[in-house]
Amino acid sequence: MSLLPGLFIAFLTILFGANAVAIKLTLTGMGPLTTAGCRFALAAVAIAGWARITGRRFRIQPGQAFQLLVIAVAFTLQLSLFYLGLERTEASRGVLIANLLPFFVLFLSHYFIPGERITWKKFVGILLGFAGVTVLFSGAERFSDSIRVGDPIVLAAVVIWSCNVVYTKSVINAYEPFHLVLYPMIVSVPVFFSAGCLWDQRMFFDLNPVVLGAYAYQGLVTAAFGFVAWSTMLKRYGASTLHAFVFIMPIAGVVLSGIVLDEPITPNLLVAMIFIAAGILIVHINPKKPSFTFPLGRGL
Repeated sequence: MSLLPGLFIAFLTILFGANAVAIKLTLTGMGPLTTAGCRFALAAVAIAGWARITGRRFRIQPGQAFQLLVIAVAFTLQLSLFYLGLERTEASRGVLIANLLPFFVLFLSHYFIPGERITWKKFVGILLGFAGVTVLFSGAERFSDSIRVGDPIVLAAVVIWSCNVVYTKSVINAYEPFHLVLYPMIVSVPVFFSAGCLWDQRMFFDLNPVVLGAYAYQGLVTAAFGFVAWSTMLKRYGASTLHAFVFIMPIAGVVLSGIVLDEPITPNLLVAMIFIAAGILIVHINPKKPSFTFPLGRGL
């Protein structure tokens, strides 16, 4: 692979890593569940338009509707928890906790997907990832002082997310990749809006240019453009190559949270970022059985 494609893949991972920052900005003018509904409504329209223009097949096979419904229910629950959690913690912390996803997936895949075993390399990566979270939650006189209200909510979202990823991996070969992104979005949108109407304190309250720009970033840049660009690069260079870059996501998220949101970047946060990024790099470099994955989970 030449320099230019490598730089573009790195750029994509930075875009995904920055998405938590965009969510935090959007939450200054919209409720969390309303934000999720608006984001995925916009993304669904954009992805459906791309699929139509490029002649993709929308039709699913008999029996696949139930599988997609399972994925959609988990997708809706995990995103609801993530947005509610991120509202109650810093973006930098949310990014690092969200990037525990590959480690949970490895653990579950070991038991539920034939041939997906935890090797020593993967075990070391998992240890580094969870060591990073231990560092993130340490440093205060009392353990409870180092945890934000939103941290366990984001962690719960990641656990559900990992279960969804493992289930998706077990059925993925029967689908067009965009089916697994588009249809869960379509199912989730009315649920998000209904929940936002019921439980958001206010659905919309300050739709300024920053909020609207951050909303467009989530829907068009990461969820729509990100899917198309990642899928294109995946076909050209393979999953092994792309996965070698995903360690950039937590680094980008932490750095941009400090720059854009002026969040404090503490020594504990930096050490946690290094541990988690190193764990992701170890786990993903030269995987034996690469498969299609769209990093919406870590791109949030």
